[in-house]
Amino acid sequence: MISIFFIVISITSFCLKTHPDLRIPSIVNIPVNTTNEGNSSTVWSLQKERTVPHPAFFYVECTCNAWFTLELLIRFVVTPNKVIFCKDFVNIIDFVATLSFYIDLIIRLVDSTDNDIVEFVSMIRIMRLLKLTRHSSGLRILIHTFKASVRELTLLIFFLVLFIILFASLIFYAERLGYNPQNDFTSIPNGLWWAIVTMTTIGYGDMTPKTYVGMFVGSACALMGVLTIALPVPVIVSNFTMFYTHTQARSKLPKQRRRIIPVEKVRPSNPPNARGDMRRGAALKLNHNMRMGKFSDSFCLVGLYEYYTSDGYPESETINLLTGYSEKISSDII
Repeated sequence: MISIFFIVISITSFCLKTHPDLRIPSIVNIPVNTTNEGNSSTVWSLQKERTVPHPAFFYVECTCNAWFTLELLIRFVVTPNKVIFCKDFVNIIDFVATLSFYIDLIIRLVDSTDNDIVEFVSMIRIMRLLKLTRHSSGLRILIHTFKASVRELTLLIFFLVLFIILFASLIFYAERLGYNPQNDFTSIPNGLWWAIVTMTTIGYGDMTPKTYVGMFVGSACALMGVLTIALPVPVIVSNFTMFYTHTQARSKLPKQRRRIIPVEKVRPSNPPNARGDMRRGAALKLNHNMRMGKFSDSFCLVGLYEYYTSDGYPESETINLLTGYSEKISSDII
């Protein structure tokens, strides 16, 4: 919210400082030579050379740009990936806009006179409005819509340029066919402005056809402009609806809590002689159960075989180990 506040203040200050009522006249003292009855004398005259913005706007801009500089530095320091940060378009605009202020400040310190070129370059500060896309989901949806509709917009611009050149040429020659002393279309480049204004259905009225053929060309130009602009609009609206619906659906989903998985303790690996002890204990237990008559000899042999092989003991060694257990399991094995 603080960043939005400074953006709004900066843009408002940039616009208001051009208002005539908020500018201060710069008055200079100019010597004027006068002659009275053969006597020449010098008289100083005060003249208004230009107007400059009120000094309050300078302090407002300094405060706002100090915040923008601090914000940019903090975001650059804490970002995990500085390469992606530097490639971001909004960050580039923010850096260039902040840099333009310091360049303007240095130029004003060196030369106090107003420079129109510096004032024109400072217009890039208006591009800071793009930073609002980080805080507004609607602007992000609009940007994604334009990105998804690049092909349709490119096709629209192509046909607009094609028809503008076509109707500019037609209106130039159409107005020359009949008697027309008040012809406004003196050249085809001059007719390009009329074609743009007519196809976009604005119609300033500064240039109008006077002949009937020219009126027919103007009517066709207006109709073609309406059709050309209206054709890609449904595709753009469809993309906007898709992104808007997706954003609304995501906003209604419950926020998932991060599950903290407890760290499982590492189990110590068995020592080299642990497997031998386990096999020895299992063999003793099976031998005791067999001698007590609880299990048959074959059952004990099968149990020992499965136990040894499942524990990773080689099969050939297991067979050799269990050889001689046809009737009783001898304690010599273990």
